[in-house]
Parts: sequence; structure tokens; C-alpha cells
Amino acid sequence: MKIRMLAGAACLALSCFAAANPAAAQDDKEFTVSGEATLTTDYRYRGVSMTDKEMAIQGGITVTHASGVYAGVWASNLAGWGTFGGSNTELDLSAGYSTEVSSGITVDAGLTWIMYPGGLDTTDFAELHLSMSGDVGPVSVTTGVNYAPKQEALGTWYYSGFSDGYDDPGDKSDNVYLYGDLSAGIPDTPLTLNAHLGYSNGNAGLGPWGTSLAPTGEYIDWSLGADYAMGPLTFSVAYIDTDISKSESAYLGSGFRSTKNGSMIAGSTVVFSVSAGF
Repeated sequence: MKIRMLAGAACLALSCFAAANPAAAQDDKEFTVSGEATLTTDYRYRGVSMTDKEMAIQGGITVTHASGVYAGVWASNLAGWGTFGGSNTELDLSAGYSTEVSSGITVDAGLTWIMYPGGLDTTDFAELHLSMSGDVGPVSVTTGVNYAPKQEALGTWYYSGFSDGYDDPGDKSDNVYLYGDLSAGIPDTPLTLNAHLGYSNGNAGLGPWGTSLAPTGEYIDWSLGADYAMGPLTFSVAYIDTDISKSESAYLGSGFRSTKNGSMIAGSTVVFSVSAGF
């Protein structure tokens, strides 16, 4: 709860200052505000569909101070597995610090509080993040680690998707996510190619209401895609997949499958999206 209040307070304070001081934000550039709205054919979080393989509308806004301190909020609709006993909405509050540590090398560290408004308190959790990014020739490279400390939301409360009730209520577990991203623009074109590889390791069962960052305990996700910029709009396409097998999906029960036809929500897919940023 304390982390949640700190993240929310930081976000609110920065946002209110920028709103109350538009002249300072414009003239001195002490604060900058950026945002993005996205329409996507599927919200895939680390390779797993959070919208029952259906469309999502997402948006976020970030306020950044000239010092590198920032705070932001991001939200998306949810369905199926992704609801986690909440109100079909994910709301992320984040705060952190980003700085250039040497020429062309940027380090970003912070905290995100992931919420499911209207759900149980035990479905919300905090996650720390640390990343480093820079250019290697024409390729932009980002590597990072996200770590969610031991919390009830990630505990193994159910040993499988077929448990009649909680097998170990109150259990706490943590999760680590390692990833690498590559992107490269095609010269003299508005086209950018990108690739992602991630490794997740967390609880090997199901938390309260099914919550889990790594529902199978350990898995790999990856994607290959392209972005096409057209004015304020960016059109994207990505092939996304994981190494979660059919047997692992079956172990998690019907909740980890599409509510429409029982198909895997962590299998290969192609996702299309369009974003508008400012």
C-alpha cells in the first residue's frame, strides 16, 4: 500500500504542477508532457493475451522533469485471463529516473504499480525496472530486467487450474523478467524494424484470481515486427510467440484459454496496431 501511495503521489504531483504552470512547461522546458493512444488487435503482455485475443484500446501520459525524474499513468481494457478478478481494466502507475550515463548510453530505473481497479487488493502488485539503451551502429539496443518482489498477487495459491479452492492461501512469490530489444530504421524511409526476446521466471502455479506474471513458472517470449510512421500516427505489425506448450496451458485450466473456442492465448499470432502520440 505504501508503494502504491508513493507512486500515485509522484504522478499526481508532477501532473498537477505541469497543469498549473503551463507557461513554465512551455518557456523553461522544466517539465515535458508526452502521451500516446493505441488501438490494437490484441493486448499481448509478454506474449500472453490479456484481452481474450480481442481488440484493446490503450493510452498513457508521462510527465518528465528536466532532471530526468518522471511519472506516468497507462491503462488498457482487459478480457478473459487478463481480468484477474478486476473490473476489466488494467491501470499502471509508474515513477522513475532516466539519465545519460555516457555519450549515447541511457539508464532508466523506476517502479510500476500494476492495478486491477475493482478487483481484490491481492491482485495488485509492484514491479521494479532497470534498463540500459544505446546505439550500436545503425541499431538501437535496449536490455533490461524487471523484478517483482515477493507479493501475494504472485503467490502460488492454486497448484493447478483444477483446484477446488485455495491450496495455499496467502502464499507469496516473486518474478524476474529479462529482456532485450533491437530496432533499426530503414534509411530514407519511415519504416523501422524491431525484435524482442524475453525470459520470465516466477511462481509455477496460480495466484489469487489466477494472477501470475509467469503462469507456467518459466517461459520465453519473442516478437518480430515493423513500424511505419505517418505524421503523428504509427502503424505497426508484429509476429508474437512464446514457448508455452499445450500441456502447460492445460495444467492452468480453462482460464488460460480463449473463452470463445478454447484456443491457446499464449500461442503464435500477428498483431496489428495504430498509435497516435504527442
